[in-house]
Amino acid sequence: MLTPSTFPATAPAVAGMAPERLAHNRNLLQLVELRWLAVAGQLLTVLVVQTLLQVELPVREMLTLLAILALFNVASWLRTRLSLPVVNAELFAGLLVDVAVLTGQLYYAGGITNPFIFLFLLQVAVASVLLRPRYVWALVAATTGAFIALTLWHRPLALSGLFDAVLSTDYVGGLLVCFVLNAALLVIFIGRISRNLRQRDEALAKLRQRAAEEEHIVRMGLLASGAAHELGTPLATLSVILGDWSRMAPFAGEPELREEIEEMQRQIARCKAIVAGILSSAGETRGDAPEETTLNAFLDTLVDEWKRTRGAELAFRREGLDLPIISDTALKQMIHNILDNALEAAPEQPLHFHARWDDDTLSLRVQDRGPGFPADILERLGTPYQSSKGSGRGLGLFLAFNVARTLGGHIAAHNVPGGAEVEITLPLAALMPQEDADDGR
Repeated sequence: MLTPSTFPATAPAVAGMAPERLAHNRNLLQLVELRWLAVAGQLLTVLVVQTLLQVELPVREMLTLLAILALFNVASWLRTRLSLPVVNAELFAGLLVDVAVLTGQLYYAGGITNPFIFLFLLQVAVASVLLRPRYVWALVAATTGAFIALTLWHRPLALSGLFDAVLSTDYVGGLLVCFVLNAALLVIFIGRISRNLRQRDEALAKLRQRAAEEEHIVRMGLLASGAAHELGTPLATLSVILGDWSRMAPFAGEPELREEIEEMQRQIARCKAIVAGILSSAGETRGDAPEETTLNAFLDTLVDEWKRTRGAELAFRREGLDLPIISDTALKQMIHNILDNALEAAPEQPLHFHARWDDDTLSLRVQDRGPGFPADILERLGTPYQSSKGSGRGLGLFLAFNVARTLGGHIAAHNVPGGAEVEITLPLAALMPQEDADDGR
Protein backbone atom coordinates (compact mmCIF):
# COMPACT_ATOMS: atom_id res chain seq x y z
CA MET A 1 0.00 0.00 0.00
CA LEU A 2 1.17 3.49 -0.76
CA THR A 3 1.57 5.44 2.45
CA PRO A 4 3.58 8.61 3.10
CA SER A 5 6.11 6.62 5.08
CA THR A 6 6.98 4.45 2.06
CA PHE A 7 7.63 7.27 -0.37
CA PRO A 8 11.22 7.69 -1.51
CA ALA A 9 13.25 10.37 0.17
CA THR A 10 14.11 12.04 -3.13
CA ALA A 11 11.63 14.90 -2.87
CA PRO A 12 13.02 18.44 -2.98
CA ALA A 13 14.12 20.12 0.19
CA VAL A 14 11.05 21.38 1.99
CA ALA A 15 12.45 22.04 5.44
CA GLY A 16 9.93 23.57 7.77
CA MET A 17 6.93 22.51 5.68
CA ALA A 18 3.88 21.17 7.50
CA PRO A 19 3.76 17.33 7.63
CA GLU A 20 0.57 17.12 5.51
CA ARG A 21 2.01 19.34 2.78
CA LEU A 22 5.30 17.46 2.86
CA ALA A 23 3.35 14.21 2.38
CA HIS A 24 1.52 15.71 -0.61
CA ASN A 25 4.85 16.64 -2.23
CA ARG A 26 6.08 13.10 -1.82
CA ASN A 27 2.77 11.75 -3.10
CA LEU A 28 3.16 13.81 -6.28
CA LEU A 29 6.63 12.37 -6.81
CA GLN A 30 5.22 8.88 -6.27
CA LEU A 31 2.54 9.52 -8.90
CA VAL A 32 5.25 10.63 -11.35
CA GLU A 33 7.08 7.35 -10.86
CA LEU A 34 3.89 5.31 -11.26
CA ARG A 35 2.98 7.25 -14.40
CA TRP A 36 6.34 6.41 -16.00
CA LEU A 37 5.52 2.75 -15.37
CA ALA A 38 2.12 3.29 -17.01
CA VAL A 39 3.71 4.93 -20.06
CA ALA A 40 6.20 2.09 -20.42
CA GLY A 41 3.50 -0.57 -19.92
CA GLN A 42 1.13 0.97 -22.47
CA LEU A 43 3.92 1.39 -25.02
CA LEU A 44 4.98 -2.23 -24.59
CA THR A 45 1.37 -3.44 -24.87
CA VAL A 46 0.75 -1.52 -28.09
CA LEU A 47 3.95 -2.84 -29.68
CA VAL A 48 3.28 -6.47 -28.64
CA VAL A 49 -0.33 -6.43 -29.87
CA GLN A 50 0.63 -4.73 -33.15
CA THR A 51 3.73 -6.78 -34.00
CA LEU A 52 3.37 -10.16 -32.32
CA LEU A 53 -0.38 -10.66 -32.22
CA GLN A 54 -0.84 -9.01 -35.63
CA VAL A 55 -3.82 -6.97 -34.44
CA GLU A 56 -4.34 -3.74 -36.32
CA LEU A 57 -4.34 -0.76 -33.98
CA PRO A 58 -4.45 3.00 -34.64
CA VAL A 59 -0.83 3.22 -33.56
CA ARG A 60 -0.37 6.88 -34.45
CA GLU A 61 -3.29 8.05 -32.30
CA MET A 62 -2.33 5.80 -29.40
CA LEU A 63 1.32 6.87 -29.45
CA THR A 64 0.18 10.49 -29.57
CA LEU A 65 -1.77 9.95 -26.36
CA LEU A 66 1.30 8.35 -24.80
CA ALA A 67 3.42 11.32 -25.84
CA ILE A 68 0.90 13.68 -24.22
CA LEU A 69 1.02 11.61 -21.03
CA ALA A 70 4.82 11.60 -21.06
CA LEU A 71 4.97 15.39 -21.51
CA PHE A 72 2.48 15.86 -18.70
CA ASN A 73 4.62 13.63 -16.50
CA VAL A 74 7.73 15.70 -17.26
CA ALA A 75 5.80 18.81 -16.23
CA SER A 76 4.69 17.05 -13.03
CA TRP A 77 8.30 16.08 -12.29
CA LEU A 78 9.38 19.70 -12.74
CA ARG A 79 6.57 20.68 -10.37
CA THR A 80 8.07 18.44 -7.68
CA ARG A 81 11.30 20.45 -7.87
CA LEU A 82 9.51 23.62 -6.76
CA SER A 83 9.29 24.56 -3.10
CA LEU A 84 5.58 25.41 -3.36
CA PRO A 85 3.33 23.05 -1.39
CA VAL A 86 1.22 20.52 -3.27
CA VAL A 87 -2.50 20.38 -2.47
CA ASN A 88 -5.11 17.65 -2.88
CA ALA A 89 -6.58 19.33 -5.94
CA GLU A 90 -3.27 18.97 -7.85
CA LEU A 91 -3.05 15.26 -7.12
CA PHE A 92 -6.69 14.87 -8.14
CA ALA A 93 -6.06 16.73 -11.41
CA GLY A 94 -3.11 14.47 -12.19
CA LEU A 95 -5.22 11.36 -11.67
CA LEU A 96 -7.93 12.83 -13.91
CA VAL A 97 -5.32 13.19 -16.67
CA ASP A 98 -4.37 9.53 -16.19
CA VAL A 99 -8.05 8.53 -16.43
CA ALA A 100 -8.53 10.66 -19.57
CA VAL A 101 -5.51 9.14 -21.35
CA LEU A 102 -6.53 5.60 -20.38
CA THR A 103 -10.04 6.31 -21.68
CA GLY A 104 -8.57 7.49 -24.99
CA GLN A 105 -6.40 4.40 -25.32
CA LEU A 106 -9.36 2.12 -24.62
CA TYR A 107 -11.48 4.04 -27.12
CA TYR A 108 -9.02 3.12 -29.86
CA ALA A 109 -8.68 -0.47 -28.61
CA GLY A 110 -12.15 -1.91 -28.28
CA GLY A 111 -13.74 0.00 -25.38
CA ILE A 112 -15.29 -2.27 -22.76
CA THR A 113 -14.37 -5.35 -24.80
CA ASN A 114 -10.74 -4.65 -23.96
CA PRO A 115 -9.63 -6.67 -20.92
CA PHE A 116 -7.61 -3.67 -19.68
CA ILE A 117 -10.87 -1.80 -18.94
CA PHE A 118 -10.49 -2.60 -15.23
CA LEU A 119 -7.26 -0.59 -15.03
CA PHE A 120 -9.59 2.22 -13.99
CA LEU A 121 -9.72 0.50 -10.61
CA LEU A 122 -5.99 1.15 -10.18
CA GLN A 123 -6.67 4.89 -10.36
CA VAL A 124 -9.43 4.51 -7.78
CA ALA A 125 -7.16 2.53 -5.44
CA VAL A 126 -4.36 5.10 -5.68
CA ALA A 127 -6.84 7.93 -5.05
CA SER A 128 -8.23 6.11 -2.00
CA VAL A 129 -4.78 6.18 -0.42
CA LEU A 130 -3.67 9.67 -1.42
CA LEU A 131 -6.75 11.89 -1.49
CA ARG A 132 -9.50 13.11 0.78
CA PRO A 133 -12.88 11.34 0.52
CA ARG A 134 -14.61 13.99 -1.60
CA TYR A 135 -11.88 13.77 -4.25
CA VAL A 136 -11.93 9.97 -4.14
CA TRP A 137 -15.66 9.78 -4.79
CA ALA A 138 -15.31 12.40 -7.53
CA LEU A 139 -12.73 10.14 -9.21
CA VAL A 140 -15.09 7.17 -8.83
CA ALA A 141 -17.74 9.22 -10.63
CA ALA A 142 -15.24 10.18 -13.37
CA THR A 143 -14.11 6.59 -13.99
CA THR A 144 -17.72 5.37 -13.96
CA GLY A 145 -18.58 8.03 -16.54
CA ALA A 146 -15.64 6.96 -18.68
CA PHE A 147 -16.74 3.31 -18.39
CA ILE A 148 -20.28 4.19 -19.54
CA ALA A 149 -18.94 6.33 -22.40
CA LEU A 150 -16.77 3.45 -23.61
CA THR A 151 -19.83 1.20 -23.80
CA LEU A 152 -21.38 3.66 -26.28
CA TRP A 153 -18.41 4.93 -28.26
CA HIS A 154 -15.30 2.95 -29.16
CA ARG A 155 -13.46 1.45 -32.10
CA PRO A 156 -13.82 -2.34 -32.18
CA LEU A 157 -10.71 -4.49 -32.13
CA ALA A 158 -9.96 -6.24 -35.44
CA LEU A 159 -9.27 -9.71 -34.04
CA SER A 160 -8.81 -12.45 -36.66
CA GLY A 161 -10.81 -15.65 -36.27
CA LEU A 162 -13.61 -14.03 -34.25
CA PHE A 163 -17.00 -13.15 -35.65
CA ASP A 164 -18.29 -9.65 -35.20
CA ALA A 165 -20.62 -9.89 -32.23
CA VAL A 166 -22.39 -7.20 -30.27
CA LEU A 167 -22.37 -7.47 -26.49
CA SER A 168 -25.85 -7.72 -25.03
CA THR A 169 -27.29 -4.94 -22.90
CA ASP A 170 -27.53 -7.26 -19.92
CA TYR A 171 -23.86 -8.20 -20.20
CA VAL A 172 -22.77 -4.56 -20.47
CA GLY A 173 -25.00 -3.70 -17.50
CA GLY A 174 -23.40 -6.49 -15.50
CA LEU A 175 -19.93 -5.20 -16.32
CA LEU A 176 -20.93 -1.72 -15.22
CA VAL A 177 -22.41 -2.95 -11.93
CA CYS A 178 -19.31 -5.05 -11.31
CA PHE A 179 -17.07 -2.06 -11.95
CA VAL A 180 -19.02 0.32 -9.69
CA LEU A 181 -19.23 -2.29 -6.94
CA ASN A 182 -15.49 -2.96 -7.05
CA ALA A 183 -14.69 0.75 -7.07
CA ALA A 184 -16.98 1.46 -4.10
CA LEU A 185 -15.60 -1.45 -2.09
CA LEU A 186 -12.04 -0.35 -2.81
CA VAL A 187 -12.77 3.16 -1.59
CA ILE A 188 -14.58 1.99 1.54
CA PHE A 189 -12.16 -0.68 2.68
CA ILE A 190 -8.94 1.09 1.74
CA GLY A 191 -10.29 4.15 3.55
CA ARG A 192 -11.00 2.06 6.63
CA ILE A 193 -7.58 0.42 6.54
CA SER A 194 -5.89 3.80 6.17
CA ARG A 195 -7.92 5.18 9.06
CA ASN A 196 -7.00 2.19 11.24
CA LEU A 197 -3.33 2.70 10.43
CA ARG A 198 -3.57 6.39 11.34
CA GLN A 199 -5.29 5.54 14.63
CA ARG A 200 -2.60 2.97 15.38
CA ASP A 201 0.14 5.51 14.70
CA GLU A 202 -1.62 8.07 16.91
CA ALA A 203 -1.95 5.49 19.71
CA LEU A 204 1.75 4.59 19.43
CA ALA A 205 2.68 8.28 19.49
CA LYS A 206 0.60 8.77 22.65
CA LEU A 207 2.27 5.75 24.27
CA ARG A 208 5.71 7.11 23.43
CA GLN A 209 4.75 10.50 24.82
CA ARG A 210 3.39 8.92 27.98
CA ALA A 211 6.58 6.87 28.44
CA ALA A 212 8.66 10.02 28.02
CA GLU A 213 6.49 11.88 30.53
CA GLU A 214 6.72 9.06 33.05
CA GLU A 215 10.49 8.99 32.65
CA HIS A 216 10.47 12.75 33.21
CA ILE A 217 8.40 12.26 36.38
CA VAL A 218 10.83 9.64 37.68
CA ARG A 219 13.73 12.03 37.17
CA MET A 220 11.82 14.79 38.91
CA GLY A 221 11.01 12.44 41.78
CA LEU A 222 14.66 11.52 42.22
CA LEU A 223 15.67 15.16 42.16
CA ALA A 224 12.91 16.08 44.63
CA SER A 225 13.93 13.26 46.97
CA GLY A 226 17.58 14.34 46.84
CA ALA A 227 16.64 17.97 47.42
CA ALA A 228 14.49 16.94 50.40
CA HIS A 229 17.47 15.18 51.95
CA GLU A 230 19.70 18.19 51.39
CA LEU A 231 17.16 20.68 52.76
CA GLY A 232 16.58 18.76 55.98
CA THR A 233 19.81 19.94 57.67
CA PRO A 234 19.61 23.69 56.88
CA LEU A 235 15.94 23.79 57.86
CA ALA A 236 16.72 22.13 61.17
CA THR A 237 19.55 24.61 61.75
CA LEU A 238 17.30 27.59 61.00
CA SER A 239 14.65 26.21 63.33
CA VAL A 240 17.17 25.96 66.18
CA ILE A 241 18.49 29.48 65.55
CA LEU A 242 15.00 30.99 65.51
CA GLY A 243 14.17 29.13 68.71
CA ASP A 244 17.25 30.66 70.35
CA TRP A 245 16.34 34.11 69.06
CA SER A 246 12.81 33.87 70.43
CA ARG A 247 14.26 33.38 73.92
CA MET A 248 16.79 36.22 73.72
CA ALA A 249 15.89 39.37 75.65
CA PRO A 250 16.40 41.84 72.76
CA PHE A 251 13.92 39.94 70.61
CA ALA A 252 11.52 38.82 73.35
CA GLY A 253 11.06 42.43 74.44
CA GLU A 254 10.04 43.63 70.98
CA PRO A 255 6.52 42.50 70.01
CA GLU A 256 7.04 43.20 66.29
CA LEU A 257 10.29 41.24 66.17
CA ARG A 258 8.70 38.41 68.15
CA GLU A 259 5.80 38.23 65.66
CA GLU A 260 8.21 38.13 62.74
CA ILE A 261 10.21 35.35 64.38
CA GLU A 262 7.02 33.38 65.02
CA GLU A 263 6.00 33.85 61.38
CA MET A 264 9.42 32.60 60.21
CA GLN A 265 9.07 29.59 62.51
CA ARG A 266 5.67 28.80 61.00
CA GLN A 267 7.08 29.04 57.50
CA ILE A 268 10.02 26.81 58.37
CA ALA A 269 7.62 24.32 59.93
CA ARG A 270 5.67 24.37 56.68
CA CYS A 271 8.87 23.79 54.68
CA LYS A 272 9.76 20.88 56.94
CA ALA A 273 6.27 19.43 56.45
CA ILE A 274 6.68 19.72 52.67
CA VAL A 275 10.06 18.00 52.84
CA ALA A 276 8.60 15.28 55.06
CA GLY A 277 5.76 14.84 52.59
CA ILE A 278 8.21 14.40 49.72
CA LEU A 279 10.15 11.75 51.61
CA SER A 280 6.91 10.13 52.75
CA SER A 281 5.64 9.95 49.18
CA ALA A 282 8.92 8.37 48.16
CA GLY A 283 8.37 5.68 50.80
CA GLU A 284 11.44 6.60 52.86
CA THR A 285 9.84 7.54 56.18
CA ARG A 286 6.43 5.90 56.22
CA GLY A 287 5.93 2.17 55.95
CA ASP A 288 2.29 2.01 57.04
CA ALA A 289 -0.65 1.60 54.69
CA PRO A 290 -2.50 4.66 53.37
CA GLU A 291 -5.12 5.98 55.78
CA GLU A 292 -8.75 5.04 55.27
CA THR A 293 -11.14 7.95 55.63
CA THR A 294 -14.30 9.31 54.03
CA LEU A 295 -14.71 11.61 51.07
CA ASN A 296 -16.24 14.40 53.15
CA ALA A 297 -13.50 14.20 55.77
CA PHE A 298 -10.77 14.12 53.13
CA LEU A 299 -12.12 17.18 51.32
CA ASP A 300 -12.76 19.13 54.52
CA THR A 301 -9.24 18.47 55.78
CA LEU A 302 -7.74 19.33 52.41
CA VAL A 303 -9.64 22.62 52.14
CA ASP A 304 -8.89 23.65 55.75
CA GLU A 305 -5.19 22.91 55.33
CA TRP A 306 -4.96 24.78 52.04
CA LYS A 307 -6.77 27.86 53.39
CA ARG A 308 -4.62 27.87 56.51
CA THR A 309 -1.26 27.52 54.76
CA ARG A 310 -2.05 29.85 51.84
CA GLY A 311 -4.05 32.44 53.74
CA ALA A 312 -6.50 32.68 50.83
CA GLU A 313 -10.26 32.75 50.55
CA LEU A 314 -11.86 29.63 49.11
CA ALA A 315 -15.60 29.13 48.59
CA PHE A 316 -16.14 25.38 48.94
CA ARG A 317 -19.29 23.34 48.41
CA ARG A 318 -19.93 19.67 47.81
CA GLU A 319 -22.74 17.46 46.59
CA GLY A 320 -23.02 13.75 47.20
CA LEU A 321 -23.47 11.09 49.86
CA ASP A 322 -20.42 10.40 52.01
CA LEU A 323 -18.33 7.45 50.83
CA PRO A 324 -15.26 5.65 52.21
CA ILE A 325 -12.01 6.31 50.36
CA ILE A 326 -8.27 5.88 50.82
CA SER A 327 -6.48 9.13 51.66
CA ASP A 328 -3.83 9.47 48.99
CA THR A 329 -0.93 11.91 49.20
CA ALA A 330 -0.67 12.19 45.42
CA LEU A 331 -4.38 13.01 45.13
CA LYS A 332 -4.06 15.68 47.82
CA GLN A 333 -1.03 17.23 46.14
CA MET A 334 -2.76 17.16 42.76
CA ILE A 335 -5.71 19.18 44.09
CA HIS A 336 -3.33 21.54 45.90
CA ASN A 337 -1.48 22.16 42.62
CA ILE A 338 -4.72 23.06 40.85
CA LEU A 339 -5.75 25.40 43.67
CA ASP A 340 -2.27 26.97 43.77
CA ASN A 341 -2.39 27.69 40.06
CA ALA A 342 -5.82 29.29 40.41
CA LEU A 343 -4.57 31.40 43.33
CA GLU A 344 -1.58 32.62 41.32
CA ALA A 345 -3.90 33.57 38.44
CA ALA A 346 -6.14 35.69 40.71
CA PRO A 347 -4.45 36.30 44.09
CA GLU A 348 -6.84 39.06 45.15
CA GLN A 349 -10.08 37.26 44.19
CA PRO A 350 -11.89 34.45 46.00
CA LEU A 351 -11.67 31.00 44.46
CA HIS A 352 -14.55 28.58 44.01
CA PHE A 353 -14.10 24.88 44.67
CA HIS A 354 -17.02 22.57 43.88
CA ALA A 355 -16.96 18.83 44.57
CA ARG A 356 -19.68 16.61 43.19
CA TRP A 357 -19.92 12.84 42.98
CA ASP A 358 -22.25 9.91 42.43
CA ASP A 359 -21.72 6.17 42.83
CA ASP A 360 -19.10 6.03 40.09
CA THR A 361 -17.44 9.37 39.39
CA LEU A 362 -15.92 12.21 41.41
CA SER A 363 -15.86 15.65 39.78
CA LEU A 364 -13.80 18.50 41.27
CA ARG A 365 -14.08 21.95 39.72
CA VAL A 366 -11.84 24.90 40.57
CA GLN A 367 -12.80 28.30 39.21
CA ASP A 368 -10.86 31.55 39.44
CA ARG A 369 -11.49 35.15 38.41
CA GLY A 370 -8.19 35.66 36.62
CA PRO A 371 -7.40 36.49 33.00
CA GLY A 372 -7.99 32.92 31.80
CA PHE A 373 -5.75 30.61 29.80
CA PRO A 374 -4.16 31.84 26.56
CA ALA A 375 -5.26 29.82 23.54
CA ASP A 376 -1.77 28.39 22.88
CA ILE A 377 -1.45 27.25 26.52
CA LEU A 378 -4.85 25.53 26.41
CA GLU A 379 -3.76 23.47 23.40
CA ARG A 380 -0.69 22.12 25.25
CA LEU A 381 -2.02 22.16 28.81
CA GLY A 382 -0.60 19.36 30.91
CA THR A 383 2.76 19.19 29.13
CA PRO A 384 5.88 20.26 31.04
CA TYR A 385 7.33 23.74 30.69
CA GLN A 386 4.07 25.23 29.41
CA SER A 387 2.92 28.06 31.63
CA SER A 388 1.23 31.42 31.23
CA LYS A 389 3.11 32.77 34.26
CA GLY A 390 6.38 34.50 33.64
CA SER A 391 8.19 32.55 36.35
CA GLY A 392 6.16 29.36 36.08
CA ARG A 393 7.21 26.15 34.40
CA GLY A 394 3.84 24.43 34.21
CA LEU A 395 5.15 21.50 36.25
CA GLY A 396 2.31 21.68 38.77
CA LEU A 397 -0.32 21.07 36.10
CA PHE A 398 1.94 18.54 34.39
CA LEU A 399 2.14 16.46 37.57
CA ALA A 400 -1.59 16.92 38.23
CA PHE A 401 -2.46 15.63 34.75
CA ASN A 402 -0.27 12.57 35.23
CA VAL A 403 -1.68 11.77 38.68
CA ALA A 404 -5.22 12.00 37.30
CA ARG A 405 -4.29 9.75 34.39
CA THR A 406 -2.68 7.22 36.75
CA LEU A 407 -5.92 7.07 38.74
CA GLY A 408 -7.89 6.47 35.55
CA GLY A 409 -9.30 9.99 35.28
CA HIS A 410 -8.58 13.14 33.36
CA ILE A 411 -8.34 16.92 33.74
CA ALA A 412 -10.03 19.43 31.46
CA ALA A 413 -9.51 23.20 31.43
CA HIS A 414 -11.39 25.95 29.68
CA ASN A 415 -12.08 29.64 29.99
CA VAL A 416 -15.38 30.86 31.44
CA PRO A 417 -16.84 34.37 31.62
CA GLY A 418 -14.67 36.28 34.05
CA GLY A 419 -11.96 33.67 34.55
CA ALA A 420 -10.97 30.04 34.01
CA GLU A 421 -12.13 26.65 35.23
CA VAL A 422 -10.26 23.39 35.71
CA GLU A 423 -12.25 20.18 36.19
CA ILE A 424 -10.80 16.96 37.61
CA THR A 425 -12.79 13.81 36.85
CA LEU A 426 -11.85 10.61 38.67
CA PRO A 427 -13.41 7.14 38.97
CA LEU A 428 -14.35 6.53 42.60
CA ALA A 429 -13.32 2.89 42.25
CA ALA A 430 -9.68 4.05 42.15
CA LEU A 431 -10.07 5.84 45.52
CA MET A 432 -12.28 3.43 47.44
CA PRO A 433 -11.04 0.53 49.60
CA GLN A 434 -10.67 -2.64 47.58
CA GLU A 435 -13.57 -4.54 49.16
CA ASP A 436 -15.94 -1.60 48.61
CA ALA A 437 -14.80 -1.21 45.00
CA ASP A 438 -15.42 -4.93 44.44
CA ASP A 439 -18.92 -4.66 45.95
CA GLY A 440 -19.73 -1.79 43.59
CA ARG A 441 -19.03 -3.79 40.46
